[in-house]
Amino acid sequence: MTTAAEASTMLNPLALFIAADPVVKVIMVGLVVASLWSWAVIIDKAIRFASLNSHAAAFEKAVGSGRSLEEIASQAGPDPAHPLPRMLVIALSDWREARTRGPLTEGQGNMLMARIDRALDSLIAREGQRVEAGLGVLSVVATASPFIGLFGTVWGIMNAFGAIAAAQNTNLATVAPAISEALFATALGLAAAIPAYMAYNKFSIDAGKFTGRLESFADDLQAAVARRLGGPSAPAPQPAADYSRREL
Repeated sequence: MTTAAEASTMLNPLALFIAADPVVKVIMVGLVVASLWSWAVIIDKAIRFASLNSHAAAFEKAVGSGRSLEEIASQAGPDPAHPLPRMLVIALSDWREARTRGPLTEGQGNMLMARIDRALDSLIAREGQRVEAGLGVLSVVATASPFIGLFGTVWGIMNAFGAIAAAQNTNLATVAPAISEALFATALGLAAAIPAYMAYNKFSIDAGKFTGRLESFADDLQAAVARRLGGPSAPAPQPAADYSRREL
């Protein structure tokens, strides 16, 4: 029979770590480091996605407010940090450069559209890679941690059986501490894997949604350029509630 003090020790993580086999200790330390690393990524991604979506919502509100796109782009500056205003600046810059050469022929208009399309696609690809950075860490922690913890458990149970053979005693009190140390490794593996798995799925969805937001805005900009090219001149943009139908 185990005493109350022994039972308390078997539930104490520090005591379990101190009493564990050296191999199991290394596994435990590795799992704790992996968990801390994944939590650092989780916190960083949560802050970044909140900031990106907040700035995107504010920019879309400004574009849909009736102000001219030139004014909004000027307010954003020549090199905005957020991708949405940077896309607008790129499109307006290419448009102005093309218009300084005089009226555009159909071929020149097509070349302008292709140039804007490539520039926006390149920006979207870079931003997609940026928002997905760090998700690989969460994926590795989520998939590998349970198996690493299980290896520690198997190793600890092997030691427990060795203790049984050495003591020639199958009393539960003899093997319970070793088994507790072994199972603690699995618990650490699951504690590291579950948050990483949930965060990986959430942030993967968030990254896909944000990339889709960029692609939709790029389509709106290209449609606005195409409408401008189709007009006889470059009229001033008219206020509209739907920014996706605005003229450049």
